[in-house]
Formats: sequence, C-alpha cells, structure tokens
Amino acid sequence: MSSLFRPALVVFAALSVLPGCQSPTSPDSTTSYADAVTITAAPDPIIADSDTGGRTYRVVRGNNQPDEILPYRWHGVFATTLAMNSTANDSKLDIDWPVRVTATQLTMKQASAGIITPPTGSETERSEFVTLGATGNAMTNVGAGITLTFEMWYDLPSQRREAVAQVTFSFEDADGTAFSKSVNVAVAP
Repeated sequence: MSSLFRPALVVFAALSVLPGCQSPTSPDSTTSYADAVTITAAPDPIIADSDTGGRTYRVVRGNNQPDEILPYRWHGVFATTLAMNSTANDSKLDIDWPVRVTATQLTMKQASAGIITPPTGSETERSEFVTLGATGNAMTNVGAGITLTFEMWYDLPSQRREAVAQVTFSFEDADGTAFSKSVNVAVAP
C-alpha cells in the first residue's frame, strides 16, 4: 500500500464515523403519525345486549370430533369519529392530503374493571364485526372528521358482558405514507 494512500484511508475512515458520534434525539421530541389522529367513541362505554339475532360461530374440535356451532352471547353497536388534529401540521410528518382510512380491525378482549384479562389455557375469545356505515373514508384537512359505525358480536371465556373492544385503523396519505392507530373502548359490565 502506498504511503500516500494510507493517510487518505485513515482520514476517510475517521470522517465516516463522525456522524455516528452525534447524540441521539430525545424520545420526547419525536412526533408519530398516530399522534396526528384523534379517535373518540360513542357510546363510551359501549352498552352490550344479548340480542345477537341468532349469530353463531364455529368451534373446531378436531380428533374426529364434530365441530360445534355456538351462539354468540353478546352484541353491541357503537360509532367512532376520526379526525386529524393540529399535530398533522407538524412539518416533520409531511402529511399529504387527503388521508384515507384503508382498513379497520376490531377484536374483543375479556376484561374486568376495564382491565384486559387474557383467557388462560386453550380458552379463546370469539368475536366478529361489520361496519354498518361510514360518513366517508378520507380526511381532507385538520379538523375534518369521519365517523364509522360498527356492529359486533362476541363470546368470552368468562361468559361475562364486560370487555374491551380494540379497534385498529390503518391510514394512508396521498403520497402513500401508511400508518395505524388503535383505540380501546370499554364495554360496560
């Protein structure tokens, strides 16, 4: 290796390490896309009833045992309103309007006193939902909101009505930036 090449290599290596020596940004100073969305539910808490309309679910038994068809115990309807808040104006986020809702997912979780209490062993929470209606699928600016109404059916190992509805919304802005946000909505005992 030539004597002229060695010092150039050392200088290059030193310069390439310098950017890594900067102190990291404070976790408090980061803004996430999810911070730009406000989600509210009504009613909150959700009031569930036993009027399931005969809706059922299948339990696969295996080992040459016949599957079981069981009725859901509980049913509820609630609405969520989504709106982009003033955090959407943060230049770090670079949100391009409109922001569309691309998917929703709702799962029911067993709860006690509003605290999620996962089932034990092989017990499983069962639920399904439909979106009854939506006032739109895109938010066009800060403050512009949309409302989605959900109907849900569920059955819990505890056999109790009290639960938490976990709703996750997936979003995408006009330039394809995707993000999601979840909200937990209590179901009254």
